[in-house]
Amino acid sequence: MHASDDTPLAPAWLEVPTDTGLLDHDVWPTTAERSAEGELMLGGVAASDLVAAHGSPLYVLDETAARGRASGILDAFRTAFDAIGANVDLHYASKALLTIDIAEWMAEAGLGLDVASGGELEVALAAGVAPATIGMHGNNKSRGELERAVGAGVGSIIVDSLSEIALLADVAEKAGRVQSVMVRINVGIHASTHDYLATSHEDQKFGLTREDAVKAVRRIRSAPSLELLGLHSHIGSSIYEPSGFGAAAERLMRLRAELLADGPIPEVNLGGGFGINYLPSDDAPDIADLARGIAAEVDRVCRETSTDMPRFVFEPGRSIIGPAGVTLYTVGTTKRVTVPGERGGTREYVAVDGGMSDNIRPALYGADYCVRVANRTSSAPATLVRVVGKHCESGDIVVNHDYLPDDVTAGDLLAVPATGAYCWSMASNYNYLERPAIVAVRDGVAREVVRRVTINDLLALDAGWNRKANQ
Repeated sequence: MHASDDTPLAPAWLEVPTDTGLLDHDVWPTTAERSAEGELMLGGVAASDLVAAHGSPLYVLDETAARGRASGILDAFRTAFDAIGANVDLHYASKALLTIDIAEWMAEAGLGLDVASGGELEVALAAGVAPATIGMHGNNKSRGELERAVGAGVGSIIVDSLSEIALLADVAEKAGRVQSVMVRINVGIHASTHDYLATSHEDQKFGLTREDAVKAVRRIRSAPSLELLGLHSHIGSSIYEPSGFGAAAERLMRLRAELLADGPIPEVNLGGGFGINYLPSDDAPDIADLARGIAAEVDRVCRETSTDMPRFVFEPGRSIIGPAGVTLYTVGTTKRVTVPGERGGTREYVAVDGGMSDNIRPALYGADYCVRVANRTSSAPATLVRVVGKHCESGDIVVNHDYLPDDVTAGDLLAVPATGAYCWSMASNYNYLERPAIVAVRDGVAREVVRRVTINDLLALDAGWNRKANQ
């Protein structure tokens, strides 16, 4: 039965579950399961044990899932591009979630790293990632960031504006290096995603128009301290419609064919942005099918333009780490609300000990998630819920619509899947809440990857607190 048959407050896509404890493995990590007692197990570790040892809220990463997705996506693209006689590499888009451990997992899986700030670069270097396998992004790289990147020997710097070229050329010249450069181009594909996640339409801050990209290529080729490595395109993030990727590939490859008249362009980077399943009703693109489709497009364009086959790079982030993450919360209060009117109904507000400080995506993008009780199962009937946080905002919503057992109560643990990407990375300490720790689980063992940011940590940053402590 669809939820709308039960209450007008529920969206049409939401089905009333026959089992409120069921884990859909299109959404949950590969090792997620229920114990004989009904408790959620992640990587062989019970949710209640994780919270007892590391606190709540808590980010949990299924290490097996993260490593497996990195290797699996790399294999899918290499298989697809081998079939057309092309080489391909993957760079993990570290903005999704970056720690030293994760950088090591990606390197061990054979991936390079895409960084977008000096801070991300420092984490990558601290993890021992080979600088030659790092690509440096950013629409407003500072001189200091460029000096660090060039000095460290990063494999490519992706130019995002005409004004950046002269600055980078000067930095590379003073360092006595010839820096490999890519040009980020807006190919004009309007990706079917939230406006804030679409990054290749004309009126936004990233990349260069086709006309300016041609100018950029000329300037780079004329700069002795720069070497043109290739062209870059990224149409957006969390995209479910695969046709956009093929269309972007065709446009970039045709531009490359024109620019080859004045010199080589050995590499084409087609970005990432592949969507994942946040809900059982989602239909994320199959990565192997997606890779084959893009490969077919570039193969066709190369044949039609009689051009050589470049090396390709892709930058998946969310599609690797997103499905590997689960956030655990503890229920505080519950409140049953009846909404009057023709479209009214009843829903349960379930408040947890986190919220928009650990997952801003629902407030920022209207992102949807699903939820399950983690510490037990229940035979109570399903009730429509909205899981909310404890912040001073009415938009502080963790899960907008889902069903939980009618007996959900204070002290229960809730688990929200598909939170590996952009949750910790975009977290804050709003209302002075502690920032949750990240724990990796694998083969029945849990280990802390990033420790919790405590109230004492926050007070230690306050000069007034330090002044008073020393009085």
